Amino acid sequence: MHRWSYIRKKLEADYLAPSLRGHIQYYVTTYSKDPDRNGRAAIRFDGQEVLHGSYYGDARNAGTWEEILARGGNFAWKGMQVDDFTLKTGTFDQNAFYGAFEAFDNQSIDESLQSDNLLVRIFALLDRRCGKRRLAAMQEEMKAAPPALRTFYRLRCDAEGLRLEEEAAS
Repeated sequence: MHRWSYIRKKLEADYLAPSLRGHIQYYVTTYSKDPDRNGRAAIRFDGQEVLHGSYYGDARNAGTWEEILARGGNFAWKGMQVDDFTLKTGTFDQNAFYGAFEAFDNQSIDESLQSDNLLVRIFALLDRRCGKRRLAAMQEEMKAAPPALRTFYRLRCDAEGLRLEEEAAS
């Protein structure tokens, strides 16, 4: 496992699209006094958290293990898959973020854009290797995508100056 400084540099300097540099920041912390070394992770746009997850924060508001599993959700800790439910409730921690980065860093951009792990797909949407033509071609697919993914898609399209169909109609 790489150190956070290495991962952050790769995400913000090597992979991030030039149009988003200086706007997107990745944030991860581990609570050193926690016996299990739990923590939180976030993606910020112009200083505002667009996506965040924490072992201690929103996880308690998501319900008990039984309630979460009954709704078809899971807690994405210790590198588990991050799905729509975990993004909505913020029930992922820094280890899920690290796991998503490892998957993203070790596969092609095409594989990352089709990943079941939504954090991997978000990293791919913000990646410089995902160009304007590919973003434009993804517009129909994004209409049915989970809300968090659509948010990052919209941020990226705005940064690239791409007009989305719904915006062109209005």
